Amino acid sequence: MILYGLRGVGKTVLLNRIQIDAQALGFANIRVEAPEERSLPAVLIPALRGTLLRLDRSQAIRDVLQRARNALSGFAQALRVKYNDIEVGLDFPVEPGLADSGDLDSDLTDLFMTIGQAGREYGTAMVLFIDELQYVQNDQLASLLRAIHNANQAQLPIIMLAAGLPQLISQLGRAKSYAERLFEFIEIGRLDDPAARSALEIPAARAGVDFTPEAIGHILQKTLGYPYFLQEWGRFSWEVADESPITEDVAIQASELALNELDRGFFRVRFDRLTPTERRYLRAMADLGPGPHRSGDIAERLGRNVTNVAPVRSSLIKKGMLYSPAHGDNAFTVPLFDGFMKRIMPPIS
Repeated sequence: MILYGLRGVGKTVLLNRIQIDAQALGFANIRVEAPEERSLPAVLIPALRGTLLRLDRSQAIRDVLQRARNALSGFAQALRVKYNDIEVGLDFPVEPGLADSGDLDSDLTDLFMTIGQAGREYGTAMVLFIDELQYVQNDQLASLLRAIHNANQAQLPIIMLAAGLPQLISQLGRAKSYAERLFEFIEIGRLDDPAARSALEIPAARAGVDFTPEAIGHILQKTLGYPYFLQEWGRFSWEVADESPITEDVAIQASELALNELDRGFFRVRFDRLTPTERRYLRAMADLGPGPHRSGDIAERLGRNVTNVAPVRSSLIKKGMLYSPAHGDNAFTVPLFDGFMKRIMPPIS
C-alpha cells in the first residue's frame, strides 16, 4: 500500500496507526524514514537488525532466522564501500555467497527472500514501513521494488507499506513498470466540509464547548480542510476563547496566531532549505496564485525561458517542494505555501 498526498494531510499519522495495528496482530515490523542525504541500505540495515533480534526473544533461534541474520551481515559488509554512509556494525556471522555480491539488485532480493523465509518459519509477516519514500534514489528504489516483487512471487510473507508526496507515483512507475501492480495507491487529501467540521466540533463538544457556525465557516475558509491546519486553528481558537461558544471574532484572532506559528515553524523550516534562486521561483509561482501553474507561465513571470529555469524546477521537485500533477504543470507540495511566500518576500519585479 502506498499513501500519497501533500504535506500535513496525515500520511505519517496513518502509517503509524497501521504499524500499531500490525504490531498488535503479532506482525514483525520494520520501520524506516527515508532521508534525503542517506542511502536506502544505510537506513534499512539497523532497522532490520532490530527486527531480527526481536524475533527470537520468546523462542529458540531457528536455522532460518540465523540465516536471515547472516544475510543481513553479508549485505552490510558487501555494500559498506559502495554506500559509505553505512555505519552500523553487525555481530552476526556471514554466509559466503548470500547477499554479499555488492550488487544492490541481487543482494537486496537475497536479503528479502531470507527474511521472508524466516517470517514464514515463525508464523508471522514481515512488514516494511517506509515514510518519505520519495527521497529514495531511483536506482535504489528500483532495487527495492524488485526485491518486494520477487518475495511476492515466491509467496513469502514480506510486504511493504509506504508514504510519500504525490510525485512518488511517477517515481515508482519510472523505477519499475510493474509497480502499479504491486501496490494499492491511496491518495490522502484534505477533508471535506462535514469531516472538517467534525474534526473541530467533536473534540470541543467532549469538553462542553461549541463553535458558532460563523467561526466554523471562517476556519474552513482559511484552512481549506487540511488536517494539520485544522489542528492549529482549533488549538489557537481554544486558547483565545474565554467562554463557549467560540465565535467568529475568536476564530479571526486564532487565524493570525496560527499563521504566525506556521510562518515560524512549518513553513519556515522548508523555506530555509532553499537557495535564493529556488526562492525566486516559488515567489513567482505565488504571484500566480495557489496553482497548479504551467512552467512557461512561471518562467515568463521570472523574465526567463523555460529551458533556463528547468534545473531550478527539478531541484525543487527533488527537495519535495513541488510536484507535477500533469505534464508541464507545477504545484506546491505544502498547502498555503503561496501565501507564506507573499508574506516573507516582495513580489518579483
